[in-house]
Amino acid sequence: MAKKITAQIKLHVAAGQANPAPPVGPALGQHGVNIMMFCKQFNDQTKNRDGLTLPVVISVYEDRTFSFIIKSPPTSVLLKRAANLAKASGSSGKEVIGKVTMKQVEEIAKQKEKDLNTANLAQAVKSIKGTARSMGIQVED
Repeated sequence: MAKKITAQIKLHVAAGQANPAPPVGPALGQHGVNIMMFCKQFNDQTKNRDGLTLPVVISVYEDRTFSFIIKSPPTSVLLKRAANLAKASGSSGKEVIGKVTMKQVEEIAKQKEKDLNTANLAQAVKSIKGTARSMGIQVED
C-alpha cells in the first residue's frame, strides 16, 4: 500500500545551493521534514545546473519522509539566459531588448517538453515565442 501524502510543497530553489535558510527551512520545518537531508539530496542532483533557479515539488508523507520532483527552469529564465539579459523589458510590445534565434527557441522547447501541457513541439515553440514576445525579446527566423 502506498504512503499517504500529508502535504505538497512547491519551492523555487537555486541549483546546487539549497540550505536551511528561508525559503527551504521554514517550508519543510513546519511539516517535520529532515531539512538537511533534503538539502543534501537536492544539491547532489542539481550540482551540474549552476546559475538556474529550479522549481521543485516536495511530497511529504505521514511518517515525515519525503520525495521530490525537480522541474525544468521557468521559460523566462531560459530565454533571458539565451539572450544574455539580466531582466526582461518593462514595456513589452513596445521595446525590444534582446534577440534569440529560432534554433535557441526550439532547444528551450525540447528542454521544457515534459513540463508543458502539449506533446506537439510546434505548439511548444509557439508558447515559448509568446513568452519571448511578452518579455521584449525578438525571435529571429
